[in-house]
Amino acid sequence: MSALPSVASLNASTHLRKLKNPSKDNTSVKTALLLAAGMGNRLSPLTDSTPKCLVEVNRIPILERLMRSLRNHGIRRLFVVTGHLSEVIEDYLGSRYAGIEIIYIDSPLYKTTNNIYSLWLAGKEIDEPFLLIESDLVFHSELLTPMLQPDRIAVSKMLPWMNGTTVTLNGSNQLKAICMGAESRNCASHYKTVNIYNFSRNTWRLIQERLDQYISAGKVNGYYEAVFAELVAEGAISLAPVLFEAAHWYEIDTLEDLRAAEKLFSTRSKVALGKKLLPLRNAISNRSKGLQEIEGLPPPA
Repeated sequence: MSALPSVASLNASTHLRKLKNPSKDNTSVKTALLLAAGMGNRLSPLTDSTPKCLVEVNRIPILERLMRSLRNHGIRRLFVVTGHLSEVIEDYLGSRYAGIEIIYIDSPLYKTTNNIYSLWLAGKEIDEPFLLIESDLVFHSELLTPMLQPDRIAVSKMLPWMNGTTVTLNGSNQLKAICMGAESRNCASHYKTVNIYNFSRNTWRLIQERLDQYISAGKVNGYYEAVFAELVAEGAISLAPVLFEAAHWYEIDTLEDLRAAEKLFSTRSKVALGKKLLPLRNAISNRSKGLQEIEGLPPPA
């Protein structure tokens, strides 16, 4: 298999012509969807009193990094699916943040459902091209540039720490299959999904129809990748792969992931965040003390 084009080369028209992109709409997307309903149990005790997306990486919340990247790439409207500690996220972002309009979608069943349900809920609100992004990702902002065109999927070369959904490509570097479970491989022929996608309106409507089928059948505990995998296998949708350099992004699911991410993203922010973060940290500290008292444990010093 020939090497997958890098982010820089994907900006060149010669490489873009090689990637199959069924959408005729080349308008840069202005809307994004952030899935932030999960409880983040594997990051406990941090997430006992803090939404996963507000866990700090070198004293900068994951969400703050995401918002800066979205702002820098011209995103004007952000839908956020919330659940666990939704009020903390809403207090942090408000109705507008960094010039971006914020619309919240509540997931009342967040404790007993997975991201397929969150994405399905968003289908009730979004009817336009958009950037789908998970709320536990840290990455270099410039990686988003080639993701702003319709029908893209961010992928990365596999490293030992990576697991979960992968993709395979054909000889022309077009998406061949999305692999889950036993089909997923940590090997050179597979690429890791980064959990960032861009969908044209047509692709999104096809996804919505399949999501409706899954939810109607009670399949609320699965992952949305199952829907994407089916549609790709059927040839109903096609997503152009965009390579994220493995050293320039990280998915934070565990405390070990957090420590690894802090090594990759060690540069401290030059932007003053004190006024914004102080009330957040105080609220989290007070909530943590309250949880300790409820459980009959001594409050933290």
